[in-house]
Amino acid sequence: MSKAKVPVYSPSAEKPAARSQTLRACVTEVLTAYLSNVDDEFINNLYDTVLAEVEPPLLEAVMQKARSNQSKAAHMLGLNRGTLRKKLKQYDML
Repeated sequence: MSKAKVPVYSPSAEKPAARSQTLRACVTEVLTAYLSNVDDEFINNLYDTVLAEVEPPLLEAVMQKARSNQSKAAHMLGLNRGTLRKKLKQYDML
């Protein structure tokens, strides 16, 4: 799978994030802005693109919160430790 160049959108450049905003609302806001700013011809394989953009920072944040304890991180993510290790290797984080 080749990595396509993903245009960067920074919501903080437009307005400060509301602290009470849910994760779902944040994702919806960013995806809506992304889709409105990208020509349809450049949108393909969106599901994999979103996962490839979201999964690494999610793994980084949880590993940091778990102080690099893979068992604790796997529990926090609802994954088994083997699956977590596979994902960490996939993103060169192990």
